[in-house]
Amino acid sequence: MFAQDFALNRICVKGEVSNCKYHPSGHIYFTMKDRLGAIQAVMFAGKRRNLTFQLKEGQQVVVKGSIEVYERDGRYQLYASEITLDGTGDLFRRFERLRNELEEMGMFAPEYKQPIPKYAARVGIVTASTGAAIRDIINIATRRNPYVQLILCPALVQGDGAAPSIVRGIRRLDAMGLDVLIVGRGGGAIEDLWAFNEEEVARAIFACRTPVISAVGHETDVTIADYVADLRAPTPSAAAELAVFDYRLFVEQLQGAKSRLFKALYRRKDHAAQRLAQYELRFKLFSPKRRLNERRQRLADMEGELERLMEGRMTDARHRLALISGRLHGLSPLERIRRGFGFLTDGDGRKIVSVSDVSAGDTVRIQVSDGRITARVQETAPEDTPGK
Repeated sequence: MFAQDFALNRICVKGEVSNCKYHPSGHIYFTMKDRLGAIQAVMFAGKRRNLTFQLKEGQQVVVKGSIEVYERDGRYQLYASEITLDGTGDLFRRFERLRNELEEMGMFAPEYKQPIPKYAARVGIVTASTGAAIRDIINIATRRNPYVQLILCPALVQGDGAAPSIVRGIRRLDAMGLDVLIVGRGGGAIEDLWAFNEEEVARAIFACRTPVISAVGHETDVTIADYVADLRAPTPSAAAELAVFDYRLFVEQLQGAKSRLFKALYRRKDHAAQRLAQYELRFKLFSPKRRLNERRQRLADMEGELERLMEGRMTDARHRLALISGRLHGLSPLERIRRGFGFLTDGDGRKIVSVSDVSAGDTVRIQVSDGRITARVQETAPEDTPGK
């Protein structure tokens, strides 16, 4: 009937876009919903040329197309040929209003973000006790660090009572003094993730003293909890990688640091040994004993030089003395006496050099080479000076 009816082949459906996914083949899969119900929809890649905007979660649109039965699942499905914007959905409007209010309060400000510890030993998890999210977190955490302690506080993550359950889990784990918390769940439609868009959940994350990593949905899903948390992870698996350090890599880094430390110590040791050898050499060069020996050697050299100088001067003095002695010897009266001369003095021993020094009758003494003669002056006769 749907395939044959002209009107049903050209039907228009107005509603809110939810759970929108772009397939690598180019097809767009999404859900059309309102307050009363929902229907699956698809726009094949060949029809996308008529789409003039990016289809996103929360958009209010009018979809024109046909309704057929998807035989594999046995459900009705809307096959879109045209999509036009008709405003923003109620959930998306609530999301934007709360996001803007909390942003004005400063709950998204970077200065309130706590750093995620690099080496967490105890990790708290607030999520459903069953499902892919907790399995992914456990698998990745134990693979990265088998010694990490994971503490799960099960909580409802969608439906009635989900938000209070998440808040209780956050507060309970925060009181345990853990290193970091992971709050999140797997992907889903915007209404499935809505508990993480509630204000009470956002305030519980903001007031948490333990650093919080939000991991809600897939990479394209963004919730209020992502804005308030200290760090956003695109998926629960990514949150486990951010919260739990890689133990093997840590051990390798530790071994590398140990190796570098020992190399640095050996270099310091070798450098210190070289400096010690230099100091020993300098000590030997400037040691008092060595300097005393040098002074003794210099003193011995100076003593030898002094002896040589004194010997030279003594030799010169002897030579000069011999010359002077020879000259004096040549001028000595005794030498002249030995040559046949005599040395004449008066009775008082005064030298007589002129006839005027004595008178007739004076006693004179004559010193000759072999003795002395005493005589008396009989006569003096001065000699005429030539030319007078």
